[in-house]
Amino acid sequence: MVSMYTKQEIIIKSHREGKSQRQISTELQISRKTVKRYLQDYDRLVSTTKDTSTAQITYLSTEPVYKNINRGKVRLTNEVQQDIDLLLEENRKKKAQGLGKQLLKKHDILESLHENGIQIGYTSVCNYIRSKEQKKTQSEAFIRQQYLPGESCEFDWGEIKLNISGKLCRLYLAVFTSAYSNYRYAQVYQRQDSLAFMESHVSFFSFIDGVYHNMVYDNMRVAVARFVGPHEKEPTRALTDMKAHYRFSHRFCNAYRGNEKGHVERSVEYVRRKAFAKRDSFTDLDQAAEHLQVCLLKINGTLQQLTGKTALELFETEKEVLWNAPAPLVCSEVMQLRVDKYVTVSFKGNRYSVPDHLVGKFVDAIIYCDKIEFYHENFRVAVHPRNYGKQQWIINIEHYLHTFKKKPGALAGSVALASNSYLRDLYLKYYTNSSRDFIDLLHFCKERSITDERIEESVTRLLSSCPEGISTEKLTAILGNKPFTQAWVQPLSDETTFKSKEQLRETASLFW
Repeated sequence: MVSMYTKQEIIIKSHREGKSQRQISTELQISRKTVKRYLQDYDRLVSTTKDTSTAQITYLSTEPVYKNINRGKVRLTNEVQQDIDLLLEENRKKKAQGLGKQLLKKHDILESLHENGIQIGYTSVCNYIRSKEQKKTQSEAFIRQQYLPGESCEFDWGEIKLNISGKLCRLYLAVFTSAYSNYRYAQVYQRQDSLAFMESHVSFFSFIDGVYHNMVYDNMRVAVARFVGPHEKEPTRALTDMKAHYRFSHRFCNAYRGNEKGHVERSVEYVRRKAFAKRDSFTDLDQAAEHLQVCLLKINGTLQQLTGKTALELFETEKEVLWNAPAPLVCSEVMQLRVDKYVTVSFKGNRYSVPDHLVGKFVDAIIYCDKIEFYHENFRVAVHPRNYGKQQWIINIEHYLHTFKKKPGALAGSVALASNSYLRDLYLKYYTNSSRDFIDLLHFCKERSITDERIEESVTRLLSSCPEGISTEKLTAILGNKPFTQAWVQPLSDETTFKSKEQLRETASLFW
């Protein structure tokens, strides 16, 4: 589209200077058809208006109008619109499932289109989505802040929902973001409690091998114990212990003012989206955690628009001024619990087994994020992975062996046997009519610290040599022998001695 100045030049060169359309086209470097169109428009306006002078002034001072009524969209074709609609429909389904915080943003939709070979601009995508959603935003003024390296780091929680082994689980992201470099770090936890709050900090400071001077929090319950007056807040014991150990200062944001820690507010949404918007199914939590760390490495290695550097590059500057990190803080809770008649102790609605000679006694439980240790008279008697379900029984069958000796009939239908899938299958296949023999086998394995894997290996070897059946006597005979390890032997000069030892080794291998 030509400018108003070019339109004026066309009219002046034609009517005052008497130049032809071809000459005007050559001088102004525009199409001759364009010159002809503007001259025809001018002549038509002048011929149909009584006040010629006013009509001329009006035409020459009016910006040209580009008529694109019949022009089709070049980039945003119907096919592209359908692709965008499919991605928006995926967002709608996720929102209906309660995954509203893991939706694809406009940038993600643009990236997906580019990955499929569709060349389109960000503005075109935004305009189309805006026309579809009719989203209204409320404007607010903000004051940009400036930060020094190592000065401030912000922390916040974020909720995610992942499919772990086919089950939809509600989990939590503990996210740290540096105010200077925008360096991000995150961990997945099953609870948003004080232990996870403390362990996330310990993990973060250990990972970066340093401590930021100031930590920023909102009014989360794990950080704020209570409000003192209109503005003052009292920190929790967990935050106080961490400050005493790592020697950092802290600052609380005002209520409902997430912009006061805007770096981490955006980071929670950004990390959650980049890590779990496209993939949200994992076999276990460890796999999800590994996937998160890979995504964080990619995020921190991406060039930032404002600085033109990556977060990793800027963080190298911060590492020089961070305070030295002391030895990791031990994060745990200690409480005394009573052992019930089922040889279990109850914690958070779940039951954990301990050895059966402790029925009716008290044990000290040391609770961590991922495990619980039980002590009696300063001796550790049991360790269990911590379970975050409801009304779960976390049982170790070895804790009940003395009771099973007295009550062998209780073995078949016990929760202790059902909790170990391999031992249960072994019992049902070979020991349904000989519970005492099976209990003897378990006693033997406990005394010698024999794992289920070694039992399975021994059963396989026994079946290959004695397919007629499995018995405790045969298994203990195999399990009782130590694995044969052949030492390297120097070549002997005496050929008879060498052959004799070789035959002895072959004979001995028949018994393993």
